[in-house]
Amino acid sequence: MMRIFTVFTAVLLMSMPALSKEYVDLELVIATDVSQSIDSDEARLQREGIAEAFRSKEVIDAIQSGVLQRIAVAYIDYSSRDWNKLVIDWRIIRDRESAYAFADTLLNADLTFGRRTSISDALEHAASIIDGNDIEGTRRVIDVSGDGPNNFGRFVDRVRDETIARQITINGLPIINDRSNFFGRYNLPDLDNYYRGCVIGGPGAFLVVARDFKDFARAIRKKLILEIAGLSPAPPTGFIRAQVGPPENVRPAPNGYTYTKGCDIGERMRAGYWADDDT
Repeated sequence: MMRIFTVFTAVLLMSMPALSKEYVDLELVIATDVSQSIDSDEARLQREGIAEAFRSKEVIDAIQSGVLQRIAVAYIDYSSRDWNKLVIDWRIIRDRESAYAFADTLLNADLTFGRRTSISDALEHAASIIDGNDIEGTRRVIDVSGDGPNNFGRFVDRVRDETIARQITINGLPIINDRSNFFGRYNLPDLDNYYRGCVIGGPGAFLVVARDFKDFARAIRKKLILEIAGLSPAPPTGFIRAQVGPPENVRPAPNGYTYTKGCDIGERMRAGYWADDDT
């Protein structure tokens, strides 16, 4: 039914009189973690993985399989509000030439490095540029990746709920950091479950897990193909639900999954381990 609705909406948009808006199958913001737990090699692996994905035949074919045969993409490096950077503003991608141009721009842009980890700030930034553009997509998606939990700014699950209320879907790509995530302070072995219970949401929301940064290229290409095609992977089974107290922010996600360690676990880790407000 969702696929039928998407096709119907796209056909309706195509039949409307020409206006100032650009109509696309998908508005997509890619939000990539550049917090202090990310070193220059890992930052480069993320950039290269995304560029490689947009140069792949599978991603280009997925773009051209849509009703309108074009998508709009913006790229954000995030850590926290004062350090977030819009690396690439909205680009329309419709073919091999425009996909390669996006990849080239991304690879040529300077790497960004920030402080703290605020997935909630990233979601607010991404939602604001979606609502503020001159583009109309049949679907609106934020693709957020990272190697640790939210530890600064507003609680991520509250911002998630506000974001999906704006008809924006949030998909996740948790990266299991094999460097123990900044001396182990924010290491969550079940980061995928945290993303499932606290970050993603909206119609068709899903996550794809990167086993480490070297696996990021595989994970992001799979994720982009699914997002662009409007598909979702089969749901996983066998969740790990360890209880660590005392969580103050435990409630079911819109998908029905509950992260029982609490969606405030990153904030509690930060309060327990660090006195310096600059970490």
